[in-house]
Amino acid sequence: MLLKQIMEVYEYIDTATASGKQMKEYLEESYGSKDIEVKTIKGEEGETDFIRIRIPGKSGKSKGKNAPTIGILGRLGGIGARPEMIGMVSDADGAVVALSVAAKLLDMQEKGDFLDGDVVISTHICPDAPTQPHDPVPFMGSPVDMVTVNKEEVDGELDAILSIDTTKGNKVINHRGFSISPTVKEGYILKTSDDLLDIMEITTGKLPVVFPITIQDITPYGNDIYHLNSILQPSTATNAPVVGVAITTESAVPGCATGASHPFDLEQAARFTLEVAKQYGKGNCKFYDKTEFDKLKQLYGSMDHIQTLGK
Repeated sequence: MLLKQIMEVYEYIDTATASGKQMKEYLEESYGSKDIEVKTIKGEEGETDFIRIRIPGKSGKSKGKNAPTIGILGRLGGIGARPEMIGMVSDADGAVVALSVAAKLLDMQEKGDFLDGDVVISTHICPDAPTQPHDPVPFMGSPVDMVTVNKEEVDGELDAILSIDTTKGNKVINHRGFSISPTVKEGYILKTSDDLLDIMEITTGKLPVVFPITIQDITPYGNDIYHLNSILQPSTATNAPVVGVAITTESAVPGCATGASHPFDLEQAARFTLEVAKQYGKGNCKFYDKTEFDKLKQLYGSMDHIQTLGK
């Protein structure tokens, strides 16, 4: 269970003075974290604190061993939209889940439970991000551009990425809770991972839910093409396989709405993410079939031009 961590992180996030420094102190003082980086980045529409927490595994690369490293990214524009909106916005859900997983992993280590592989958790904290128009409901903007976000969060050491993002501002996902995407790698939308579907069934006790994605969604922001949201933007900046973990609702909810976060949905998504991290480090969870991917490239060539802004 991660409900304790969800509630703790929420209390640090739901404030006009939220910062990366406060979150760093919380993780260090409450859970003994020893490897946290906080960097303040200024953009055209404000500034935000990027935070990266590295949690070593007993057989991870940080120990000179070869267990794979998973990246857990909390994607968002901002945790708040002050002064327009007061309080934590719906868009903050991805950050809350990612930071709660970090707290839980650190808590597990203090109690003697270590994962096999390293885990790297990244997100950013901005209590006063801008909003922007989007159909069918307004999106949260970001004080910094997507290229900067990817540069800070998508690390070359990551062998696979879970990108966690509120994905409520649409009419194509009609499910309350969370859902996952097919795997995206180097411009290809691959089949949904059976291992991830199995873990989703176990952690939710229900049939798995997969949300639809299109070529548009895996192209970079800035090309003036419609995107579902930014959940799969990490796939434009890495060759590692990326899977989106979408916090979802039955109805369309604006990213800048307050009072729209559901703690049990966040806990369920966090618990799924934690279980994936456990199994991935052991080598028991594949994001994609390497043999089939190689055959796709042999038959149809590279699709990495989809990761660019195009012609």
